[in-house]
Amino acid sequence: MAREGMWNHKTTAAYLGISEQSLYWLNHRGTGPRRYRVGRYCRYRPSEVDAWLNERCTPAAPAR
Repeated sequence: MAREGMWNHKTTAAYLGISEQSLYWLNHRGTGPRRYRVGRYCRYRPSEVDAWLNERCTPAAPAR
């Protein structure tokens, strides 16, 4: 695996276009992107966030 940086909670929420509280809720429910504990902080791998997002994306309905 190529070396990549890890995102904090705030950066991940901003990337996903959701509030930090929404990301906390997804994590609480166990349905959010995979996270890692680094000390007392949660970190996310960008590639895993993208994979999680791609699994849940559905094509938008065509405009009428």
